[in-house]
Amino acid sequence: MNLRSAWLAVTGQTRSDTRVAPLGAFTPVSPVASRSGILPGSSDGKLRISGFTMAGTTAMGATVYPGRAIVQGTDSQGAYPVALTQSTALTFADGHGVYGRIDLVVLRVYDNEYDASGRAEAAVEVIRGTPAATPAAPATPALSLPLYTVAVPAGTSAGAGGINWNTALVGLRSATVAVGGILPVTTDTAFGAYPGQYRDVPGGLERWDGAAWLPYPARPVWQDWTPVWTTATGAGLPSFGDASITARYIQQGPTVHFNYSITFGASTNFGAGASTPDNWRFTLPVKAAWMTRCVGFAELNAAIRERAVARMRLTSTSFFELELSSGMPNGENVLNSGLADSVTPWTWAATHSISGSGTYEAAK
Repeated sequence: MNLRSAWLAVTGQTRSDTRVAPLGAFTPVSPVASRSGILPGSSDGKLRISGFTMAGTTAMGATVYPGRAIVQGTDSQGAYPVALTQSTALTFADGHGVYGRIDLVVLRVYDNEYDASGRAEAAVEVIRGTPAATPAAPATPALSLPLYTVAVPAGTSAGAGGINWNTALVGLRSATVAVGGILPVTTDTAFGAYPGQYRDVPGGLERWDGAAWLPYPARPVWQDWTPVWTTATGAGLPSFGDASITARYIQQGPTVHFNYSITFGASTNFGAGASTPDNWRFTLPVKAAWMTRCVGFAELNAAIRERAVARMRLTSTSFFELELSSGMPNGENVLNSGLADSVTPWTWAATHSISGSGTYEAAK
C-alpha cells in the first residue's frame, strides 16, 4: 500500500515523503500534484509577482532577484519548495556571428534520486538557444520553471554594446497560491484545477466552471423581448401586424435596462378610432418594483419634422405608457397632448415609429 505520510513515523521519513504530503498545500493540478509557480506579492503591494524578477545589469549580464517558488515534479516526486534569498547574477554568451538566438532562463531543480544528475540542489540557469534565421526558445527542461526568454541578436557582445535589455526580455513567470486562494494570472492560459476555482485577470475575477474560465460575477447578457401592446380600457385593442420590432433588455441584480424600436407597418392596427381614443400600454420585460413617473424617454416619429418626446411612465408595475413631454422641432404644438394613443400626438399610420430606452428597479 503506497500511502505516504509526513511527520508521522519516528524514523524513515524520506525527503519525497515530505514533498508529497500536503503540508502547506498549493494550487492542485491533480489529486496528488501542485501547480508550479512563484508565490505572488511584492514589498509595496503594487505587483502581482515580484519574486524571481530579472533585469539587465551589465552589457551581457542580468540579475535575478529573491523570491519563493514551487516546482512540481512527477506525482511520486512531489513539489519542491524553493527560496532564493539573495540576488544572483547570470552571464549570457556572445551572439552568433550570423544568426540570432533566444535563450531561456529557468528555475531548475536537480534531484539525484530521480535524475541521476549527481546533484541535489536548485539553480537559476540560462538554457542557451540555437542560432537560426528564425530562432526559437529551447524547450523547458524537466523539473524546471521558466522565468524569461532573452533575445540575443547576431554579433551581440559587450564590445558591440551588449544585449538591448529594453526589448530583449519576455516574461514567462506564473504564480501559484495556497489551495482555495485566488490565483493572480500574468501570462499563462492553463485550465482550472477544479470547478469553483477563482483567478484574477486584468479586468476582474474569473471562475472555472469545469470547462472554461467565466467572468465572476457572471456578466448579464442582453436578451430579446417583445412588448405586449394593449390599451387602458382594453377597447379596440391594437396589434403590431407587420410592424418591425427590435426590443432588448439586460438585468444586473435589481436593475433592468431596456431599449426598443418599433416601426409600424401597413397591416398595423392602431386600435381605437379617432372618436374613441384609448391610452396605449406596452408591457415591461421584467416586472418593476413599483410605479414611477419616469423610467426613460421615447421619440415618437411621424416624419422628419414631425417628432415629439414622451416620458415612459409606469402606470403599473407591469407596463409603461407614453406621456407627451414636448412639442415638435419646428416649434409647433402636437395635434393632441397627454398619453399616446391612436390619435395622440397625431393620427398614427404606417412608417411612423417609436423608439426609447429606460432603466428601473425590478421587483424582488
